Amino acid sequence: MDKILQSMGDENARKRITVTNDGATILKSIWIDNPAAKILIDISKTQDEEVGDGTTTVAVMAGELLKEAEKLVNQKIHPQIIIQGWRSARTVAQKVLNDISMDHFTNEEDFAKDLKNIALTTLSSKLLLHDREKFANLAVEAVMRLKGTGNLDYIKIIKKAGGTLGDSFIADGFILEKSISTGCSKTAKNCRVLVANTPMDHDKIKIMGAKVKVDSMSRVGEIEAAEQKKMFDKVQRILAYKPDVFINRQLIYNYPEQLLAEAGVMVIEHADFDGIERLSAVLGSDILSTFDQPEKVDALGTCDSIEEVMIGEDKVLVFKGCKRNEACSIVLRGSGAHILDEADRSLHDAICVLVAAVKNHKVIYGGGNAEMRMSLAVDDLARTMEGKTALAVEAFARALRQLPTIIADNAGYDSAELVTNLRAAISNGQTDAGLNMYDACVESMEKLGVTECLRVKEQALVSSTEAAEMILRVDDIVRCAPRQREGQ
Repeated sequence: MDKILQSMGDENARKRITVTNDGATILKSIWIDNPAAKILIDISKTQDEEVGDGTTTVAVMAGELLKEAEKLVNQKIHPQIIIQGWRSARTVAQKVLNDISMDHFTNEEDFAKDLKNIALTTLSSKLLLHDREKFANLAVEAVMRLKGTGNLDYIKIIKKAGGTLGDSFIADGFILEKSISTGCSKTAKNCRVLVANTPMDHDKIKIMGAKVKVDSMSRVGEIEAAEQKKMFDKVQRILAYKPDVFINRQLIYNYPEQLLAEAGVMVIEHADFDGIERLSAVLGSDILSTFDQPEKVDALGTCDSIEEVMIGEDKVLVFKGCKRNEACSIVLRGSGAHILDEADRSLHDAICVLVAAVKNHKVIYGGGNAEMRMSLAVDDLARTMEGKTALAVEAFARALRQLPTIIADNAGYDSAELVTNLRAAISNGQTDAGLNMYDACVESMEKLGVTECLRVKEQALVSSTEAAEMILRVDDIVRCAPRQREGQ
């Protein structure tokens, strides 16, 4: 289920509302005074930054470990012994994860299918659940365009209110939320594009902050003429590159804009820096700030066409048939800002997980399968150990078993029966068994196509264990006095 987060502003101030079920968003938004809880929030943020998904899993897993640790501490077992047991258990659990993972990277068709299944699994707990087939395809296509670079800055998500979530699409080409300057043609075909980040606003004297002593108004005119000549020369240097389109990150004043338009160059000004970075990635161009090497052919990018189109109520520019085409734009439609924000978060999670999967190649079965197999391996380890450490290892196995239990509880099913059935199925050799949340039974995850990225599970396991260990090592919270100001 989702949560509504309401900012605790002033009574008269407009309270900001966020509707989400993204673990990291919820945890970093709530105000918490407890230092131990802040450590759990911290690992959830790290999980979000590292792999994008599993933010709730990591917090729940750490919480379960601490719950088990509390029982052991009450039995007079020293925290260091518990940590020692956990370390052994984690090593075994990690080994199991790597052993059960599958790598289909060499077979392009199977790997594409794996990626789609990972996206479907990630989106199944999100707002996009009912359109997940469509959004999974969008996410996979966007990630495949990156050609393994993994630079998420190249994927632009544009939110436009209106329509429904089902109307969302990945643009055929790249979208820039800017308009073409006045006096220029509104379309361009087979164009050479010059992308720049240079000041084009010096054709007038900047009176603010400038001190000029003159004895007549004609002198002021001379200074202005010199400024104008300087700008004229700069525009001529730009035109020496023979561009059809000139895109600048900064403002372009009327005079240089007029000169460029008269030369038949389409002008687009004030493209934000992210837009410029993405454009250079799409067009295969450099971002220029000086214009002294017009013979440098690689500096310009190319694309088949640039045209203005309407999305919802707004005009945007679409670049089609670009040279490198690594970046892309996903246009999200929806009935309101809150829905669009949550759709953006959900899609971002799916894209992050897919990028991690492309880098790591390995996938594992979901639906509680991985946790149960880790738990069984850790239980086997506990049976071979002596002393109190074995109790800590058993506790680790119980904490792992809690994750499929919580999955079943969330769906409103009888978790005790389902989890014991799952354990029995895996113990009897059905290694791909997992929880089917539609029919409340244990079924083959391979048949259902429920797969997860190994990297997400591994990061969640390591982070939650480290955080739980850190909190367990603490025996007291010391409140420090505020830092004194100097001279008091």
